[in-house]
Amino acid sequence: MPAYDLIIRNGTIVDGTGQDRFAGDIAIKDGLIAQVGEVGGDAAEEIDAGGHLVTPGFVDIHTHYDGQATWDQELAPSSWHGVTTVVMGNCGVGFAPAKRDKHEWLIGLMEGVEDIPGTALAEGMKWDWETFPEYLDALEKLPRAVDVGTHVPHGSVRAYVLGDRERPGAVPTEKDIEEMGRIVEEGVRAGALGFSTSRTVLHRDIDGEVVPGTTATAEELVAIGRAMGRAGHGVFEMASDMMREWDEFGWMGKMSRETGLPVTFAALQSIAKELPLDEQIASMRAENDNGANIVAQIALRGNGIVMAWQGTVHPFRLKPSWKEIEDLPWEEQKAKLFDPEFKARILAEQHDFSEVNQDIMGLIMVVCGGWNMQFEMDPDFNYEPTAQESILERAKAVGMSGDEYAYDLLCSDDGKGFIYLPILNYADGNLDFLMDLQQSDDTVNSLSDGGAHCGTICDAASPTFMLQHWVRDRARGTIGLENAVKRQCSDTARLYGLEDRGILAPGYLADLNIIDMDRIRLGKPWLAFDLPAGGKRLLQKADGYIATIKNGKVTFREGKWTGETPGGLIRGPQRAELLEAAE
Repeated sequence: MPAYDLIIRNGTIVDGTGQDRFAGDIAIKDGLIAQVGEVGGDAAEEIDAGGHLVTPGFVDIHTHYDGQATWDQELAPSSWHGVTTVVMGNCGVGFAPAKRDKHEWLIGLMEGVEDIPGTALAEGMKWDWETFPEYLDALEKLPRAVDVGTHVPHGSVRAYVLGDRERPGAVPTEKDIEEMGRIVEEGVRAGALGFSTSRTVLHRDIDGEVVPGTTATAEELVAIGRAMGRAGHGVFEMASDMMREWDEFGWMGKMSRETGLPVTFAALQSIAKELPLDEQIASMRAENDNGANIVAQIALRGNGIVMAWQGTVHPFRLKPSWKEIEDLPWEEQKAKLFDPEFKARILAEQHDFSEVNQDIMGLIMVVCGGWNMQFEMDPDFNYEPTAQESILERAKAVGMSGDEYAYDLLCSDDGKGFIYLPILNYADGNLDFLMDLQQSDDTVNSLSDGGAHCGTICDAASPTFMLQHWVRDRARGTIGLENAVKRQCSDTARLYGLEDRGILAPGYLADLNIIDMDRIRLGKPWLAFDLPAGGKRLLQKADGYIATIKNGKVTFREGKWTGETPGGLIRGPQRAELLEAAE
């Protein structure tokens, strides 16, 4: 009988603690790491990791797989990028609690905010739940390649309590707020990892209405935080426009000090945020100096839109000629787009802004003609492009207008060309401002939005981008490998109380990656139509992942799913019992 289930030999171990890498072996038994260092004995399987890195599995705390997790065991694309744990239910959107007459409304909320096809959600979800604990039970029925944990989302809670009264500006009664708190406490006690809300005009439902949390009062939000405090655990997660009059950091600090719980927010350079990023960070630190525990979630690249003819957004979407063909099948659309007469007509037309909400007019103007901010996604695309690489400059170089160059670019590769528009986190035309933030204990690497923005964004590849760009290739300055792995593994895990993962040491979950850093590379994005009801999603794979291991089972080899599904549902914090048992 072999001593171990699996031994990984001769690897360069980056253990997730931030300490220096070292050479060694890792032995795995019964889903746990049994030994690290020099391992004797034999195993049912051995993997030679010579010349490669061995890291913990990545923990992605900002995803939106709330619907997909009910039907999809692979949970791509996050699982393709070394992720072994995801936390979903972010930004106040999700599907529980849910009364039957609110199913369509909740789908419209998710589709509007996160660009997940409503038809796919309607086809894929079985809705065999009403309460949040019942939703957790439904999630627990399906084994997956990764572990999933989730927040209780504000939008669902408000809709459940207010019913038809839920609309922008709705003011809940004291009894309503008490009931919301009860639902959140019930969800957290059943195993939710926290509560989430959104307070940004960029988040709107399918009808263009702002999401429920946008107009919530500080009193409502603090009361919900207190409900988590009664349950004894949970993270309060928020996206916000940080309007000065809202004093977001004031009430977040109060809530954190009163409950003892962490509060985390999306920290971005954003056209919608009244507080600049440096002021957001300074305000957070002032509250933390006064006893709060507020943590900033930072993205590692410009949060932007990937535009394509078949995507959700492209620069010509508001042209009258596009409106004429937007509902045609793709092959008929393509025939029109490749017709020189149609091209001349659409380029000569003005955009129709008549139905655009004024809150986002600035963004729409950039989408429709901000050629100095848009970039061609060629095969070796660098996600930190320079001004000289913009469509404006490339068009000038060949004597074309920006709109004609963009049109031809979208028509390249048989109509599958892509344009990158970094809307957030790229005000300086580079990512230098993120260097110091990646050395800070009060920030975590996040905001991948895995599973969301299916027709516009594919940032689920963030862990791969971190390794390729920030650790290995960035010309403007790199970060240390050990720190990068710590931030994507143990730091994210600890924020959510997941003390059983993120570190390679005896007693921890056997969640690991074997990585060839010389080969680590993002692939070219593509649009797939593989969601239920033929729903589209933007996908991106990577080279360089030799293997991903979850709970001791090899789930991916060279980027291909093995079919193993050792992952499940995380219910609440995972404390140090496993460590004590192993000592």
